[in-house]
Amino acid sequence: MDSATKDEMQPSLPPGPEWPEQERAEQLARGAALKWASGIFYRPEQLARLGQYRSREVQRTCSLEARIKSVVQSYLEGVKTGVWQLAQAFEAVQGTREALDQAHGLLQGMVEATETLKPLREQVAQHKQLQVLSQLLPRLRAVPAAVAHTRTLIGAQRLLEAYVCLRELEQLQEETWAPLGGLELPVFEGLGPLAEALGQAVEAAAGVAGRLAREDPALLVAAVRVAEVDARHTTSLELPPRDWQRRCLQALQEGLERTHFGTPLLLEPGALAGWLEALRVALPAELATAEALVAPCCPPHYKVVRLWAHTLHSGLRRCLQQLLEGPKLGAADAFALLHWTLHVYLGPEMMGSLELGPEADVSQLEPLLTPENIEQLEAMFVTQIQVNVAQWLQKALDGEVAEWNREQEPGTDSSGFYHSPLPAIVLQILEENIRVTSLVSESLQRRVHGMALSELGTFLRSFSDALIRFSRDHIRGEAMAPHYVPYLLATLNYQSALSSSVSVLQPDGAASGDLAPVEAGLDELQRRICRLVLEALLAELQPLFEALPSRRWLSSPELLDDVCERTVRFCQDFRRVRNPAVQLLLAEAERTVVLQYLRALMQGRLVCRGADERIQAAQRLQNDAAQLRELFLGLGLEESVHCAPVLLSLRDLLNLRDPMLLGLEVAGLRQKFPDVSEDHVSALLDLRGDVSREQRLAALSSLQAGPQPSLSAGHRALFSLVPVPTPALSSCLPSGPCAARLPPE
Repeated sequence: MDSATKDEMQPSLPPGPEWPEQERAEQLARGAALKWASGIFYRPEQLARLGQYRSREVQRTCSLEARIKSVVQSYLEGVKTGVWQLAQAFEAVQGTREALDQAHGLLQGMVEATETLKPLREQVAQHKQLQVLSQLLPRLRAVPAAVAHTRTLIGAQRLLEAYVCLRELEQLQEETWAPLGGLELPVFEGLGPLAEALGQAVEAAAGVAGRLAREDPALLVAAVRVAEVDARHTTSLELPPRDWQRRCLQALQEGLERTHFGTPLLLEPGALAGWLEALRVALPAELATAEALVAPCCPPHYKVVRLWAHTLHSGLRRCLQQLLEGPKLGAADAFALLHWTLHVYLGPEMMGSLELGPEADVSQLEPLLTPENIEQLEAMFVTQIQVNVAQWLQKALDGEVAEWNREQEPGTDSSGFYHSPLPAIVLQILEENIRVTSLVSESLQRRVHGMALSELGTFLRSFSDALIRFSRDHIRGEAMAPHYVPYLLATLNYQSALSSSVSVLQPDGAASGDLAPVEAGLDELQRRICRLVLEALLAELQPLFEALPSRRWLSSPELLDDVCERTVRFCQDFRRVRNPAVQLLLAEAERTVVLQYLRALMQGRLVCRGADERIQAAQRLQNDAAQLRELFLGLGLEESVHCAPVLLSLRDLLNLRDPMLLGLEVAGLRQKFPDVSEDHVSALLDLRGDVSREQRLAALSSLQAGPQPSLSAGHRALFSLVPVPTPALSSCLPSGPCAARLPPE
């Protein structure tokens, strides 16, 4: 195929802009054509069909050219139509512009004509205003008189009539205001003050609504109706809103608060309870008046009962806050305020009354006192009542102490026991304060309960200190008490009375351990009193025990008879002491006598010269033990607590005939009395007078041989309270405690 033929087969492309895409498309088309041609004419036998392919391609080319010509022709016809339409539109726009120019010229002419008519329009407006004024002139001339008449009606409290007159004047003002173009005539200048005067009259009537509801309900109704009607009234005048309805409600509230809480609360100490009692009567009466008399005079949406309840509550709350911010309240006032606010105010007599309907809505009221206020009042009450209780207890104690130096014995009750009102006074003071606080709250009761126990502990310590001073002054001779021991015994009865009745201070639900410090203080006071009594007994008996043991003691019971006689005389007043204190006192007295007896034995004043004297000493110990037993049984001491049987054990030690068996006897003594020491055994062996050094060492070694006895729970020390003289070195074990006290050789 020659090049001319190839050029004829290629479609001619119209000239146009150089596009990179067009060039690439041409290259792809040429490549595709060459590939197709090389595929078709690759074999020689197909060259014979070249003419057919050529004619087919010519037909295809002609068809494409015809279609392209048709499309181009269609586009050219559309462009021709669009150009024609644009020409028509341009002509229409030109015509419209010419018409607008003509209209603009006409309007300019009309503006100039209008300017010439402006004076005429002003004349017409003035004519219309003069025409309105001429028509309203008779009514305008009556405005000053109407204003004066309205003021008269307001002064006479004829509020509805005054409001009608005011509305007529304002209606006339509206009728003149629009025609005059908003011009305000001087004749209406008094309407603003007039309306304000009427508003103040409405407020004044609302401020005394409670009184008016009882005395002149018509005036109250008139004031409320004026406020309500004015709230619905609209006006075209540019006036500030009067808002008489809001002012009326505010006046109702302010008047109610002013009636009950208007004056500052300046009360004398203790007068708060009276003021609260007056409120208890006045506030329910005020709510009853609101429900029965004020509510019918007001619209339902005023919710008068709720308004009254909430207003009184808020006023009272504010008044109480001011009271708490002022001078510190006394204990009585703080208690009265707590009880009143927590119980009376919310109780059935006031806000919790069944007669107070649900419309009062008291459930939404805030507490009168905040938790911080309650905490402040409770702390204030407890602090002041603690000072008062301390003063009362000290005064009672001073009165009791003053009687201890009297010439008369302590008073007794119907049963013959020493008696004093002091325990009852102390417990009554504390118990009443605890009990009365239960009327307020559990927290206050807990505070006062703790305070009462603390003050009772302080009182017991002060009582103990007073006893020590009383005893010291008596012993030194600075203030000899004629009945020293009886008054000590009387105080033991006081302690017993306090101990048996202190449980009355324990409120329900309180922890049982709260009384432990007080009970410990009472026990300590009891020990202190017993110790003072026993010291007095000891002072009586010590001179008698100076002569025991002795040869006279071996042969005669006289010495112990004197001890028993002196003890009986000393203990004769014990019968005026109540149980169980008397048993404790007798047990301690018997123990004191036995200890003095043992102390005398350990002093080494007597050494038996032979078997006969040892038998005499053993018999004397047996007789003395029996005599002491009979003595204290006669005084009423239970035999189970006697200490005198220790003398029988010592008798066995003295009565032993064979010294070689002393080790067994000493071991038995140690089992009965674990607190016996080598010193005590040595002193007893010295009393025997027949124990050699080897026998002594053997006997003492038995104390350390075998298991050491354990102290039983009920064991009371005896030998450990009995001092002995330092024994000779030859009497001690090399490893014993007495040897450790001696200097080295």
